[in-house]
Amino acid sequence: ETLSFPKSVVEFFQGYLGIPYGGFPEPLRTKVLRGREAIAGRPGASLPALDLGALRGELTKAHGPQIRDVDVLSAAIYPAVFREYMDFRRRYSDVSKLPTAAYFAPLAIGEELSVEIERGKTLIVRLMAIGELSDDGQREVFFELNGQPRSLRVADAAASATVVTRERADAANPGSIAAPMPGAVVEVRAVAGEPVKAGDPMVVLSAMKMETVVAAPFAGVVRRVAVAVGDTLDAGDLLLVLEPAS
Repeated sequence: ETLSFPKSVVEFFQGYLGIPYGGFPEPLRTKVLRGREAIAGRPGASLPALDLGALRGELTKAHGPQIRDVDVLSAAIYPAVFREYMDFRRRYSDVSKLPTAAYFAPLAIGEELSVEIERGKTLIVRLMAIGELSDDGQREVFFELNGQPRSLRVADAAASATVVTRERADAANPGSIAAPMPGAVVEVRAVAGEPVKAGDPMVVLSAMKMETVVAAPFAGVVRRVAVAVGDTLDAGDLLLVLEPAS
């Protein structure tokens, strides 16, 4: 009853994806929802009408005429995720052309990869060397593109990162509320000095596009909030201190 469930799990039990054959198991559903509203019947029946033509116009204005039908549907179903995706495309272009390993991990010196940017047009990229860190936190990267030497300056994210040692929650103290998973803080609803009821949402964490709402395990008063929006946490890091109601 004190577990914090991801937002997607809570919405599933609310009925956002429909009602499974035979319904949801009880009392599991009630324990997961903790007083949240449950949808009765088909979830789409209560949605307002959506003008797909108008949505296409908005997307075309924002992102250009290359908007496809699948983009319109993606924006309708997952608006926030679609915005993040298009912002990423605008900044880095179409990275789907890259081999998966090269996308997730840097090349080794001397390593070569082939990138087919269109049918019959392949680029051969070989990493040659990486320069020293400059005063502005950048490095010059030397590589060959189809045999021709090239270089560009790249910001070194590791050099600009600040190491933060975070306070850990006390497992022996029920009021020492810990992060249930690694992630970033996207919302802090708890306020120091204010009372909360059992089940009240206090902190929202996000990891891999999945949000988890950390709720109050019992009624009490928030004595201290140890995180802020934008903080990156490990599992077990202290979120806040909650004093039980007398």
